[in-house]
Amino acid sequence: MIDLIEPEWSAPAPVRAVTTTRTGGFSLAPFDSLNLALHVGDSPDHVAQNRALLQQALHLPAEPCWINQTHGIDVVTLEQDGSRDADAAITRLPGTVAVVMTADCLPILVCNRDGTEVAAIHAGWRGLQAGVIQATLASMVSANERLMAWVGPGISQGNFEVGEEVRTAFVDSIPRAESFFRANRAGHWLCDLAGLAESVLLGQGVGEVCRYAGCTHGDADRFFSYRRNATTGRFASLIWIT
Repeated sequence: MIDLIEPEWSAPAPVRAVTTTRTGGFSLAPFDSLNLALHVGDSPDHVAQNRALLQQALHLPAEPCWINQTHGIDVVTLEQDGSRDADAAITRLPGTVAVVMTADCLPILVCNRDGTEVAAIHAGWRGLQAGVIQATLASMVSANERLMAWVGPGISQGNFEVGEEVRTAFVDSIPRAESFFRANRAGHWLCDLAGLAESVLLGQGVGEVCRYAGCTHGDADRFFSYRRNATTGRFASLIWIT
């Protein structure tokens, strides 16, 4: 049986959202076991079995619209755009499933209060600093104050050390970003990625922001982590309108 996480937020009834974990699939180590990514070196047959299992377990209305994530800020509207090279996906069409894959980066799920528009965002530090959240919100038709967001499982501050250049990039581009960095060893900082994401969302006027409390790096039983293992799988965060 696969292990799933549902956001704790006040999304309207038509919106379904879920994040998978690493358990309950067919993949072998080091991708064990519910790896959903084809690009990490896992057996394509095992990934196909895992994706079919996910679709069956969630009774999905359609195959998720898997995107080719590039750690950038490109956004696609799934029912309009032919390209799948992006780090965020929006849909306003019931039955279309937006999805992002992560293994330390942040999955961010967004919906409006009417349940008529949803988005999934892949926010690593590069995309977050470059403005993937802002780009996604600008591509949505809903007013930001009518939106709510859930920041899903990612790496915690205590496990995410970055260099001075990363801190400088954030401080130069995001207001009050310095408060999300804690000095560690010389020239290195511990970065609160989820805190930065929440700050950006609130700064953009998003009406409600909720966060998952755990850490992908620290919970090896439940999550894949690129920082911890390098060669590893990816879990998925999905959102759709019923």
